[in-house]
Amino acid sequence: MKMRILVVEDDPAILTGVADLLEGEGFAVATASDGTAALARYAEARPDLVLLDIMIPEKSGFDVCREIRKTDPLTPIIMLTAKGEEVDKVVGLELGADDYMVKPFGVNELLARVRACLRRGQARAEARTSGNDEAPIEFGSVSIDPRTLKGRRGKREFDVTPREVKLLRLFASREGEALDRSLILEQVWGVRYEGTTRTLDQHIAGLRKKIEEKPAAPRHITTVHGVGYRFTSGG
Repeated sequence: MKMRILVVEDDPAILTGVADLLEGEGFAVATASDGTAALARYAEARPDLVLLDIMIPEKSGFDVCREIRKTDPLTPIIMLTAKGEEVDKVVGLELGADDYMVKPFGVNELLARVRACLRRGQARAEARTSGNDEAPIEFGSVSIDPRTLKGRRGKREFDVTPREVKLLRLFASREGEALDRSLILEQVWGVRYEGTTRTLDQHIAGLRKKIEEKPAAPRHITTVHGVGYRFTSGG
């Protein structure tokens, strides 16, 4: 059975080009050009992956991502942005997007990102089905429930993504160690991850906003300059 991809883009030329490319690679493609249509097509097609432009009519890509994540924590979502601004990337990742791409992008890069996300999505779904790694994660005043993808810091509640859960499990298993960015990407994104370390940095920024009392001065996930990150449960 063909893998299904939903492409959401309001530029007709880009929408047609991306759809034709993916169909030529053997994917089944559904399309939408605005946020309202995107949610309708998502409900109909139940895609294996969503390519989602941020700046679309009716509902923004952020709104669409937020709505999908209310009921579906697993389907990979790749956000597309023409701005390339860090705030857009951070917001998208905080809402549960798996990756982002800045337009214009190359054909090979797009296909590599799509295939990498599909591989990780399948592995994530299999792990979820098998019931592995469902024990709560607790440190400091933070508690994470991987089964519901809900977290709490003190009295504040927040949502977490499956990837954030994997990040925290890795950090907790190697507490106090300076973990190299490449090692983290291999463990959490997969050995053949085709993206850049900037993707990791954006995910860490989003996670800090959820678990840290002062994200700008983190206590749990600190930066080890020139290396990567270190996790401390106390603080």
